[in-house]
Amino acid sequence: MTYEEIKNNEEINLLIEKGNEVLGELGYTEHSKKHAAKVAETAGKILKELGYKKSQIELAKIAGYMHDIGNSINRHDHAQSGGILAYQILKELKMPLKDAILIASAIGNHDEGTGTAIDVVSAALILADKTDVRRNRVRNKVITSFDAHDRVNYAVLSVKLSVNKEKKVIQMDMELDDSMCTVMDYFEIFLQRMIMCRRAAEVLGCKFKLTANGSKLC
Repeated sequence: MTYEEIKNNEEINLLIEKGNEVLGELGYTEHSKKHAAKVAETAGKILKELGYKKSQIELAKIAGYMHDIGNSINRHDHAQSGGILAYQILKELKMPLKDAILIASAIGNHDEGTGTAIDVVSAALILADKTDVRRNRVRNKVITSFDAHDRVNYAVLSVKLSVNKEKKVIQMDMELDDSMCTVMDYFEIFLQRMIMCRRAAEVLGCKFKLTANGSKLC
């Protein structure tokens, strides 16, 4: 079972699309196939640059692509329902059970409200997901009606995630539009996510560092 097969699977893509539709009705940011693919590619890149095996890289990419399918059922507990859905789908696709369980576990632990990094695949998934913050994920086009999450996401002009294997550092560099959002605003909304990223980096034997507009934050 390969990432490309998962990416082209009709059932999985329909679940992603339905989840994105549900979140759109609830006023959440974009969670489309574009987000799924970006998370998948970033998760794979993190493990590749840290020297992990090709099999682990592939599992991280699959987990990354499928991580939000639980939103098709309900935003509440979407990580857990997504893990259950993923396990059933992957088992039906004849993926080795050990791998299907690992992916289901990573998906079930990717939300900051209930989960944490428990292995290298889940760690890569968390880092990739929580650092995909960007202006074009905001669906609300009326700036004056932005809530706090819309404002913070819209303020992020660019994000670069880099991995330094020698120094054992995973670093997130953000450029913020400070007319829309201050650094304190960002932390007020995303503190739990950044703590989760720090834990994920530790599981990968690294430190997590964050800069905004050139200033070191952690």
